[in-house]
Amino acid sequence: MKEKNEPACAPEKPLLISPIRDGTVIDHITAGEALNVLKIIGITGTTSESVSVATNVSSGKMGRKDIVKVVDRELSQEEVDRIALIAPHASISIIRDFKVFKKKGVETPQFLVGIVQCPNPGCISNTNEPIRSHFEVLGTGLRCQYCEWLISKDITSHLI
Repeated sequence: MKEKNEPACAPEKPLLISPIRDGTVIDHITAGEALNVLKIIGITGTTSESVSVATNVSSGKMGRKDIVKVVDRELSQEEVDRIALIAPHASISIIRDFKVFKKKGVETPQFLVGIVQCPNPGCISNTNEPIRSHFEVLGTGLRCQYCEWLISKDITSHLI
């Protein structure tokens, strides 16, 4: 016989975001960065793409995390490289027919070309010269390879 205060069975944990048939799931995003991830992949809310976002979700691995699901879209390597800048522990899962087809973690590249705009107005990359920005990724931030300017915080606002 059960005690009065004992539950009959453990309740199932409800899904915060429904599964998708085909598309991409970006998981283990640094808490509070989901909207920046949407910006990085060019989703503004004015496109026809179907997107689900969960922010500050409990995570045994990270404490808190964000999750983004994009229906019927796979990310380019450049988009994944950009995401790695603000969410270095993120994982990217390609979903096909409701199953994980491929899953990989992001890797922060050593150099970023044409992804970040140098904040130095005098930098040659900000003139009409036919060159793309070129940054080295350091533990302390990003360093412009033309003018040596260091971006150590708010990297998202400098993404092209």
